[in-house]
Amino acid sequence: MEIVEYKGFEIKIESDNHPSNPRTDWDNGTVMVCQHNRYSLGDEKHGVDLSDCNSWEDVKQAIIDQKNPIAILPLFLYDHSGITMNTTGFSCNFDSGKVGFIFVDEKGCEEMGWSKEWAEGLSKGDDEKYKGKTREEILTNFMISDVEIYDNYLTGEVYGFDIDDVDDGSCSGFFGDDHEESGLLDHARSAIDCELRYKVKKRVEAIKYYIRGKVPFIYRTLPEIV
Repeated sequence: MEIVEYKGFEIKIESDNHPSNPRTDWDNGTVMVCQHNRYSLGDEKHGVDLSDCNSWEDVKQAIIDQKNPIAILPLFLYDHSGITMNTTGFSCNFDSGKVGFIFVDEKGCEEMGWSKEWAEGLSKGDDEKYKGKTREEILTNFMISDVEIYDNYLTGEVYGFDIDDVDDGSCSGFFGDDHEESGLLDHARSAIDCELRYKVKKRVEAIKYYIRGKVPFIYRTLPEIV
């Protein structure tokens, strides 16, 4: 357990033992086609007929022929005391190898609103991550991000937090061990700030009540803030 202090409260961060699977529980614009003899990986319904495929080149060609992808990347798996996935490969050839592909086609783009005009807007915007990029490059960044999120799921890098004495002070499903980047700490701090605003409001209401009722100071009991 990791503890982060904020405004007198302790944010207790722990692993999420029952995270959602990003490839089966979420709506994705990207598609993962994976094959492995021991693990069920990627999308269950990728829509690619692999019946005539005997090699990874065959799989890639089947995706190209059937889906006409705008962007496609290979997927690699490292299997040693757990599994981890990326799009670039691993240095240890003995315990790693290709496990499939991730791609984006026009159907996925249409469902997610990733049109040519949308990509052009991002390319001309101020976000340095997408500024000056082509639609294919932007979608490639999305695919890499989706693989990173899925890898967090595979490696158990999914977290939640719990804060004592705070309404809505518990939430899970934050992917990645950088709790700032995942939004976990922002969410937790917001819950604390909301709780403090509520307690200050109740304290002010109590003071106004005592003043209107001319209650002597010795009988005034105010709600604690922290």
